[in-house]
Amino acid sequence: MTAVTPIPTDERPWTPRRAMAQRARRHKGLIFGLGVMVLILLFAVLVPMFWIHDPYKQSLLMRMKPPVFLGGTWTHPLGTDTLGRDILARLAKGAQVSLTIGAFAATLSALIGSTLGILAGYFGGRVDAAVSFLINVRLAMPVVLVALAVVALFGGSILVVTLVLGLLLWDRFVVVLRAATMQVRALEFVAAAEVLGAPLPRVLWKDILPNVMNALIVIFTLEMAHAIILEAALSFLGIGVQPPTPSWGLMISEGKEMLFFEPWLITIPGVALFFLVLSINMLGDGIRDVTAPEGRN
Repeated sequence: MTAVTPIPTDERPWTPRRAMAQRARRHKGLIFGLGVMVLILLFAVLVPMFWIHDPYKQSLLMRMKPPVFLGGTWTHPLGTDTLGRDILARLAKGAQVSLTIGAFAATLSALIGSTLGILAGYFGGRVDAAVSFLINVRLAMPVVLVALAVVALFGGSILVVTLVLGLLLWDRFVVVLRAATMQVRALEFVAAAEVLGAPLPRVLWKDILPNVMNALIVIFTLEMAHAIILEAALSFLGIGVQPPTPSWGLMISEGKEMLFFEPWLITIPGVALFFLVLSINMLGDGIRDVTAPEGRN
């Protein structure tokens, strides 16, 4: 009996999944975004668990201590703020606030927008016209001004800010998923499922949604970054997350009066916010390029 010679590793069948994994390993933006996001997540989870300082504890005797890279001590590696609170502890707590608001607001927007977009793209006609009218109404409402009015009316809290942003950021999901659904709707396997008598929920859930998931994930990352920026802006203006709850926007607002004397009070949370939003955007761009690389370098 002749022995079967194994296929060398470099001659294995080039499956779509293997090709996608290969592109992911070579995509520098995706690796950078994923790496920074993992570091921020670990920072937000581990520092509150093991750091000895309370982000809410005030000490006027320890106020305005500089960070260690400006001559401070390792007791407070990133220094203290104007009330003597440890900036490292508040930065970690603020990361939890930003990630929570961004993730839940984007999830709420995705639920609303993807549902409307898939229904509009699948049914067309009057359903599409009704959804298009809703999109026009939403686009006529400035996000920042509406958020300012609603938060000022109902008070600033994590729940209110999350709900307001989630109910205002769904339009991009609708536009993108409507177009993607219209393309998938015209494919043969959807027509075959309809001819075989598959129920509508099954067609939408099993045939349409998996084929537009790539677009949904990309828009989710973009809207999550958008929600984090808007939350920081609202907190900076004093009508977002209310003190003493740490928020990176609130930390920037609290340090703005000392901008010309102690600029690190603004620089540290500002740089953290920059890298968080950058990592989310690069992660979304990387997912787009890896899963749908046609025409991209």
